[in-house]
Amino acid sequence: MNARGVLALPDFRRIWIAQTISDFGDGLTNLALLIVVFSLTGTTAAIALMAIVIAVPQLTIGIVAGVYVDRFDRRRIMLASDLLRAIVVLAFIAVRSPDLLPLLYLLAFVEASVGTFFGPARMAFVPAIVPADGLLAANGVSQASRIVATTLGAGAAGILFGLAESAWPAFTIDALTFIASFVLVLGVRTRQALEPAPAGGREGLGTSLRIGLRTVADSPILVGVLVAAGGMMLGIGAVNVLFIPLLRNQLGVPITWLGAVDLAQTASMILSVGLVSILAARLRPARIVTFGMVGLAVLVALVAGVTAVWQVLLLLFAAGWFITPLQAAISTIVQTATDDARRGRVAAVLNAVVSGAGIVSMAAAGILGDALGVRTVFLIAAGVVAVAAAASVVLFTKATVRPSSTPEPSGALGLPLD
Repeated sequence: MNARGVLALPDFRRIWIAQTISDFGDGLTNLALLIVVFSLTGTTAAIALMAIVIAVPQLTIGIVAGVYVDRFDRRRIMLASDLLRAIVVLAFIAVRSPDLLPLLYLLAFVEASVGTFFGPARMAFVPAIVPADGLLAANGVSQASRIVATTLGAGAAGILFGLAESAWPAFTIDALTFIASFVLVLGVRTRQALEPAPAGGREGLGTSLRIGLRTVADSPILVGVLVAAGGMMLGIGAVNVLFIPLLRNQLGVPITWLGAVDLAQTASMILSVGLVSILAARLRPARIVTFGMVGLAVLVALVAGVTAVWQVLLLLFAAGWFITPLQAAISTIVQTATDDARRGRVAAVLNAVVSGAGIVSMAAAGILGDALGVRTVFLIAAGVVAVAAAASVVLFTKATVRPSSTPEPSGALGLPLD
């Protein structure tokens, strides 16, 4: 199935629109929170703390969330997540003075924690409404729309704050996006999707969590995708941080060019949705992951040698053609090869690893960029991605990965990236 085919499925179309609207709201709120913190404190340390507060739940609560996703009705988890986040986001509006800043950090932590349940639930939910041969296209559409919606949301946050001189419009709109998502998910009618999630066993929380972690550790293909996704973020996270000093200090162009750089990559990610369907007919998801990793490694290495901003635009436009198929393939592997009863826990583990790798990479970028130089860090990042690609290939060869149209029987597992 191609992108048009999966979008013709009423229930997937509802989930996709719900995700896109919610992603737009996330872009609004994530930037609005940072703006509010800076306007109340005027310090970059406070901004960094807020970024950490938002990221920590994915590394901690997110893993536990996967246990509940495998134990309870996934559709209801998504619905509850939307409603709770709508309420918490509206509460952000009450923080209008530095004295209430601790409350803002607490609310942001709660909102991010609730959100960790939605991602794995959606990851495990999609195979119930999309045929196996359409999952790669469905994931490609979702990945591209997420980038676009989040980018537009962040842009809108700055405009709204400038017009109202307050973040309340952004928070209000985000709360409305959660309500819209709730209504759309509520409209899902596929019988299989409405059935309760396969019980993740009656074992205790700790035992269930250990089973999920052991599932990953015992499967070469799961470890392979984990290495690929984590390695990719370990390299790309640093690249994202260092684009500003690359443009300003190395190329001598205004920071405003960063918008054009983002647009170049976003445009190709949208265009590459059609490429996903073509690749799905010719390559297995694991092979797409390998080619995508190698392509990214080469392009990041080339960025280290740029001498003009147009070269950056060209390389980032090329990178987008690799990113969407790569991320879509990773999602497809977990959906088609993972036992449904453990899919939520596997998704949560991968999301935690990716988030953790991104944080480590961004932190290291700031240190290494000053010590070794921006261009050297780009080369290091390319090397990290290349090594991760090689390691994942070795692991993939130890596992039998069937095409997405022929799911593995329960027991042979794959991986996520939602």
